[in-house]
Amino acid sequence: MHLKPDVSITTVQTVLQQHWGRPAEELSAVAENGNFSTVYYFSMEGTQYVILFNQADQGEDGYLREQYIADLLSSQGVRYPKMLGKGITGSYRYCISERIQGNVLADCQPLQKVDLLDDLVQSITAMNQVRLSETTTGFGPVREDGNGQFPSWLDFIQTFYAEDQTGTFWENWHDLFHTTCLERDVFDECFGRLLTFNQYNAPYRHFVHNNCHAWNILSDGKRITGIIDSNALYGDFLIDIATIEDAVPGRDVAEAFRIYAEQTGRPIHNFDARLTGARYFKGLDGMRFYAKMGYTDAYAELRDSLLALPTVFR
Repeated sequence: MHLKPDVSITTVQTVLQQHWGRPAEELSAVAENGNFSTVYYFSMEGTQYVILFNQADQGEDGYLREQYIADLLSSQGVRYPKMLGKGITGSYRYCISERIQGNVLADCQPLQKVDLLDDLVQSITAMNQVRLSETTTGFGPVREDGNGQFPSWLDFIQTFYAEDQTGTFWENWHDLFHTTCLERDVFDECFGRLLTFNQYNAPYRHFVHNNCHAWNILSDGKRITGIIDSNALYGDFLIDIATIEDAVPGRDVAEAFRIYAEQTGRPIHNFDARLTGARYFKGLDGMRFYAKMGYTDAYAELRDSLLALPTVFR
């Protein structure tokens, strides 16, 4: 089980003093920072930064993957924080990144979200279309060497949803069928549909943020200022569209992506089928996560939305 680190502000002050050789200024904990990381903001000589702590089971080298991703994106103009340092303290590892100004998109007012839609679409599209090194191969999770972990997208999704997940967050996850609201018949039905739609998603290999929701998009209320906390994959970028499509109330966000792609001369082939496959991929993971966390209402809503999706594409 990957637990959220319990790192005191005193420990953070000590780490930053050792790392930078001088004390940090304006050190403060970030209240909303996910289920697996502990995050603090701080400044040094007027410049603002972020330090993030995780379990040190992978050692300091566990951040080499994050370093690769940050370098890939920031070097091509994507509004993604540069990573500036990393290390280990006790049983935790940490990394230091630049802080991008703004609040999460989820906290913006509805009319602000509508006004931000065009910039949101352009920012995510720019991220998905970064040039990948021709020397890298593979699909699924991006490794520290820049390659994907699996030879094909199908290999990845079969492994990602396999029963044996020893040593991961999903270890023994099939127990959820017996101890939570997770329904095996529904899960198996939706997984079968995911395999059916695999043929539409499998040929595409782009950079996929894979955690592209409104809490990982930053804005100052007038523009999108940054994208953070990637859980990067190589695969079909429709996965990011499926993740962000509910972020702007009253607007068809997915359709906005389709239109923008056409306007910029890069139409998205088999858009509807690929979006459906992406919805199944993200939705299945969401269902088991909601079940594990005890979010029964969210589980039921997501389950019903998945069952209402097409079973085949004509």
